[in-house]
Amino acid sequence: MTKHPLKRFGLFTALAALGLLFNGDLNALFMRGPFVSEARAKVGRPLTPGSVAGVTRRVVRRSHIYVSVLPAHCVKVVINGAHYWHCGGHYYQHYSGRYVIVYVH
Repeated sequence: MTKHPLKRFGLFTALAALGLLFNGDLNALFMRGPFVSEARAKVGRPLTPGSVAGVTRRVVRRSHIYVSVLPAHCVKVVINGAHYWHCGGHYYQHYSGRYVIVYVH
C-alpha cells in the first residue's frame, strides 16, 4: 500500500497554517489545555520544591571527620528541622555517640 502524496501535502499545509496562526510557536498550541498550566513557582516561596513556609531549604552533607568532644563555645541550631551544633565556623551533628562535621550549603 502506497501513501498518497496529496495527503502528505495536506498535512504539511495544515501544520504550516497552524504555525503561521500561532506565530511559529506550536508549543503554545499544544501546551494549552485543561491539564497543563503555566508554572509560576519561585524558589524561596511557599510550596515550591526548594522551600518550606517561605524559607529556602539548605543542603546538609556529612563528612567523614568525627570528633568525640565538641569544641568550646558551640551554639545549638536547627536546619531543615534537624539539630546541629555550630562551633567556630563548622557545623557538627550528633551521630552514634560522637559528632560528625557536616557541610551546610
